Amino acid sequence: MFFDDYKKHQDARLRSSLLWEYDLDRFDWIAMQNIVLQRVIERGRITDFYAVLNLYGLKAFKEGVKNIPNLNDKDIAFVCILFGIKKQELKCYTQKQLRQKHWNS
Repeated sequence: MFFDDYKKHQDARLRSSLLWEYDLDRFDWIAMQNIVLQRVIERGRITDFYAVLNLYGLKAFKEGVKNIPNLNDKDIAFVCILFGIKKQELKCYTQKQLRQKHWNS
């Protein structure tokens, strides 16, 4: 896996611009895990991934990713390849499959 060495990057910090609308001094990192993970997947840099992996751990990161309600197709493919997750395990993928499409879309 690409991020196997995340423990070597203990000094990595999450950019506050990813969570710009929240007061990070009173931010509940556990309760808001899905939002943090989604923002890092959608807009994060490598250092943001290292910071989040150090915060939650690899196992909790993978489990948290599975519960994110919305990701686009590119981000789904990215997460699946990078972390070895099957797309059928992702909540966002299964919900997308349940939505019926119009004939000409």
